Amino acid sequence: MKRPDSRSKEAAETLAIQALAFIAEEPDRLAAFLGATGLSPDSIRESANQPHFLLGVLEHMLSNESLLVAFADSAGINPADIARARSVMGSHWERDLP
Repeated sequence: MKRPDSRSKEAAETLAIQALAFIAEEPDRLAAFLGATGLSPDSIRESANQPHFLLGVLEHMLSNESLLVAFADSAGINPADIARARSVMGSHWERDLP
């Protein structure tokens, strides 16, 4: 399997950070995110250091179409860009099968 280009991974992470900022702008969006993830407001910073946290942000975004469209409109991007970013971030090295 081909490894993702580090620039595209960085772009995907940047998009996920933008998505998290968008979620955090509105108390209702943040409450929904916290409820879905089981995080508390105090644990977000600590959780953000976990390897799959940003991937989870994108997955949360993709699980809610109205949130997805609102973020895409706000960011001036195509909603499909979020799915592509999720794919890049979710693509990990897999060992070759014998």
